[in-house]
Amino acid sequence: MNYHTFLTVFGAAAFSLVACAPSSQPPADETSSTVSAGAGGPDDKLGEGLLFHASFDHGPNADFARGDDVLYTAPSYNELDQATAGIGNPDVTITAGAGRFGNALQFARKNVHAIFYRAQENMAYTMSGWSGTISFWLSLDPDVDLEPGFCDPIQFTDSGYNDAAIWVDFFGDSTRQFRLGIFGDLNEWNPDGLSSSDNTFFTDRLIAVDQPPFENGQWTHVAITFSGINTASGGTANLYLNGSLLPKSMEGLNEAFTWDASRSQLRLGMNYVGLFDELSIFNRSLNAEEVGELYRLERGVVSLHP
Repeated sequence: MNYHTFLTVFGAAAFSLVACAPSSQPPADETSSTVSAGAGGPDDKLGEGLLFHASFDHGPNADFARGDDVLYTAPSYNELDQATAGIGNPDVTITAGAGRFGNALQFARKNVHAIFYRAQENMAYTMSGWSGTISFWLSLDPDVDLEPGFCDPIQFTDSGYNDAAIWVDFFGDSTRQFRLGIFGDLNEWNPDGLSSSDNTFFTDRLIAVDQPPFENGQWTHVAITFSGINTASGGTANLYLNGSLLPKSMEGLNEAFTWDASRSQLRLGMNYVGLFDELSIFNRSLNAEEVGELYRLERGVVSLHP
């Protein structure tokens, strides 16, 4: 449901693989009972901060969005002027009953198309103190399913991975790392134009997991929290897997993070192969307890909005 339509109608423990064991629970029964937003329960505060939710249970468009709710496809990110509404890659489908909850977005082969939502108003981007949380679920065996080369399940930017961007990737050729990267304006953090592989600033900033808990037939929850971007004191960020906080925090996000909001995108499944479900975005950095609540929602984020 588009948010504007809604308004009209309704007015630091160490990380371990044990802690981050993949969820083996089957998709939740749609009739199961949880406290919904506005009912005064523990989910109420989460619901107040929700900006965007795509469950893929009713098609490709978002269930709830403060901005544009449409999923777009273009031949590539260099050809965004050719973007059309809907899923335009035959290797990407919505598979009934395959999701963590309900349906899932399935990438059957390496996706080289541009598949994205527009970020404007679906993230609380600002040049004066930006905070937020990004949440989603993945199901794949990265060492088996992914083809050679980089793979970014999500990448949020108006330009590229190294220029005002938030992303996670699977890195490596055989045994893949899972990494979180957040980088501001390229000319500030990399004024010498070094390649990522030759730039120690790039590699030192990443939060990397050497043995991430992803498996076929299992769902892994990913949550990214960030705060203080575009402030004089600098920003921080954290990565959670299956509700557990990784021990390394990303600190010192001091460079400017400049977006042309009208050109910013929530990019999905770049070179990805696997299942993707339950993308949600919040307007503040959730704390560890709240990320745990988000991970344990019985029906998913649908319980946080009408």
